[in-house]
This record gives sequence, C-alpha cells and structure tokens, in this order.
Amino acid sequence: MAPPPWVQELHFPHLKIPLIVHQQIPITPSGPIPAASGDSLYLSNLDDIIGARVFTPTIYFYPSAYSIRPVIETLRKALANVLVPYYPLSGRIREAHNGKLEVFFGTEQGALMVEAYSEMTLAELGDLTVPNPAWSPLIYKFPNEEPYKIIDMPLVIAQVTLFSCGGFSLGLRLCHCICDGFGAMQFLNAWAATAKAGKLVANPHPCWDREFFRPRHPPIIKHPHVEYMRIDEGSSLTMSLWQTKPVQKCYRISREFQAHLKIIAQPDDKFPCTRFDAMAAHIWRSWVKALDVKPLNYKLRLTFSVNARQKLKNPRLKDGFYGNVVCVACAMSSVNELANGQLKYTTRLVREARLGVTEEYLRSAVDLVEVDRPRRLEFGGKLTITQWTRFSIYESADFGWGRPIYAGPIDLTPTPQVCVFLPEGEADPNGTMVVCICLPESATLKFFDFLCLKNSTVGAVKLGCDK
Repeated sequence: MAPPPWVQELHFPHLKIPLIVHQQIPITPSGPIPAASGDSLYLSNLDDIIGARVFTPTIYFYPSAYSIRPVIETLRKALANVLVPYYPLSGRIREAHNGKLEVFFGTEQGALMVEAYSEMTLAELGDLTVPNPAWSPLIYKFPNEEPYKIIDMPLVIAQVTLFSCGGFSLGLRLCHCICDGFGAMQFLNAWAATAKAGKLVANPHPCWDREFFRPRHPPIIKHPHVEYMRIDEGSSLTMSLWQTKPVQKCYRISREFQAHLKIIAQPDDKFPCTRFDAMAAHIWRSWVKALDVKPLNYKLRLTFSVNARQKLKNPRLKDGFYGNVVCVACAMSSVNELANGQLKYTTRLVREARLGVTEEYLRSAVDLVEVDRPRRLEFGGKLTITQWTRFSIYESADFGWGRPIYAGPIDLTPTPQVCVFLPEGEADPNGTMVVCICLPESATLKFFDFLCLKNSTVGAVKLGCDK
C-alpha cells in the first residue's frame, strides 16, 4: 500500500441545506449574578481592538444522539447554569466615550439559543472533517444582519440543528470582545462539562479582571506597531481577492511535510525556527507567488496572533482569566523578496515577529490603541494566519455525546485575506494539520504547486502530493 501523500487537497460538495427554525430561546443566568440592570463592565484595549469587534463562528457535529438526554433541553439548562459565573456573556456591548466599548446590563438580555430541524442526514453533508462554506445555514444570523455588527447583540448565539439521522450540530457565535481563542475554549469546556455532569462545573473559576490591561498614564509607546498602521492599498491584491469571487481551498499537511519544511526553512543562524514559523512563511510566499502580486516593490504584511499569557510576569494573570491576551505580530516584506527570495529569509521575518511580542510590546500596544484607536478593519495588503492547532477544541466540546466529528470554522470567503491552520481531530502542534485559504479560481493550481514545493530547488526529498 502506498504511503499517504504529504500534501493532499481536500474536497467538499456544493449543497443546499434545507432547515426549519422552530424557535428562538433567550437564555438568562439560572441564578443571581453580581450585576444589575444599568451596570457596566470595563473592556481592555486588547478586547476592544478593531480586529476583536467581530463574532467568531464555529460548528460542531455530533453523530446519533438518541439517548435519555434530550439535546436541546440539556444544552439550554447547562448554558443557563454556566452563565452564572460567566455572567458578562449575558450582557450586551455598547459604545461609551471616545469610541470605547464596554459591556452593559439591561432588561431582557441573555444569550440566544435557536432550535432548528433538517430532513437531511449528517452523511448527506459530505466529509465532515473538511470545513464547507455550504454549512453556513447551521450558524444563526439575524435577518438583514449588518456585517460585523456587535453592538446590542447577544454575545452568545447558539443554533442547535437536529438531523433526521439523530445526529445534531451546534453552530456557535461568540463575541471576540469577550474572549480570545483560549478564553473561548475555557467557556466552551465549562458549558460542555456542565451539560455532561448535569450540574455546574467551572474549573477554573472564570476571572474577568480586564483592568489588568488598563493603559499607562502617560502612555508609553516604545514600538512602531506596523500591525496597526493604515494600509495604502497600492497592489493588485484588491482586484485578486476582493473584486473577484474567491473560493475556499483546504489542504491536509502531514507531519512529515511539516518536519521537512522546518529543516529547509531554518535560517542560517543558531536560533531555531518552529514549525509554525516555517509553515507561515511557506504559505505566505506560496500565496504571493500564486496571486502574482504587483508591483514588486510593494510592501506586504503577514499578521498573526501570539498568545501572551506566559509572557506576563510582573504581575501574572490570575487563573481563569478568559479575556483577550493575544498580541498581533506582524512581518513585513516586499513582493519581490517574497516571490524571488529564499524561504529562509521569510522564515526569519516570521520568527522575529513572533519573538518580538514581549510583555513590554503588549503594554505598548495597549497604550497605542488608547492614543489612536483604529476605527475600521484593514483588509488590504496583508495575509492573516490564525492558528487553531493550539486550541483544545475537540477535547473541550464533549457535552456528553462524545467528542465532535468536526469542530472549527466553516467559511473564510467573507474575509478572504484570512488563512486558518486547523488540527485534524486533536490539538497537536506537531500533528497533521488542515490549511484553509481563499484564492481566486485562476490561482488555485499555481498555489497547490507552490505549496507542494514542486519545481523547488530546496529540499532533497521528492514530496508526495495529491489533488
């Protein structure tokens, strides 16, 4: 039997999912909370950066759930229970002075659960391990909902869709202002553990404490923070990604390919690069070359989030903190250097950006946002990589019916400058990953060739690739 390919393109069917929304259920905390109508909570500048003013949508599929535990009622009761310690998620976002956001509490708030039914079976959805934009109806959006709207919206929106085979999906939208990826996993784990146990389980106990990241007075901005600079779009990227209709492509990347890439991407110095450094650099270069970006002297950016929890030493974060503790790292290079330079050069840029995120860099970013709060999302001139391989999303989502068949995002096409690294089944930074990226149809073949290192002068191993 031939070994599996090192890089494999994954395919998903184009389909339409008929479903009926049965009811919308407001979910309020099941017990007393330390907030009354009219109260508000401070959000840090890390919670309030323009890139966090979004909902993060994810989908979870579970096989046949026939049991004595009714799905909707079990999830509803557990969510009501977990909203007691996670009470800020029952509030709403509003804009206070100078464009600053805060959480406020009023009447008739809470999370939202949507109950839906589909006559389809899970098997008819295709390969449930490959994220498919056609699954979008399984994540609830309000009729005529404005893009990127977070003001006065439920901060947790959960759609439970029951399929005719007995399986179900949980489509979840969490407001990024309240929690980053690690915070979301903490909340999800508490909700799942509570559903599984039939009583509240919140370990660690959630900690709000957003004042930990209050800006300094006076502000001390020690770094240029190119990640927040206004982008003057002077390249062909706008035409390639935003004025054509990009398609979502997914590729399975074996651990053998990642290990090989890490070797050939290692910069010529004594400082080791990580698999992420090598993969991010390789994806960035392949993307730029496949899109044939012009002009060659145009400066492009690669941005990615760095978890800064372990970098905070004085003082340390309290256990259970679930707010945003990510800092945006940014590598910058000309089109010519990316397209015609060496992989080692690009890897070094990524590594330097990653290692450049320190406690002082984080504090400097907080102060910068306080002084000059960005007002709009910047999409042009950059690729953004999101690393979901760090998250224990499968382990955190066992509500009592076992781990999900798939857990993660589904549709990148609304933000085609975003690329996602996904774990294949379990959180393992060194395991097989799935790379999802958006490309114009005309660039997909070229991207696959560059991704596979075809016709490359680096690497002595002939790589197996499969479309």
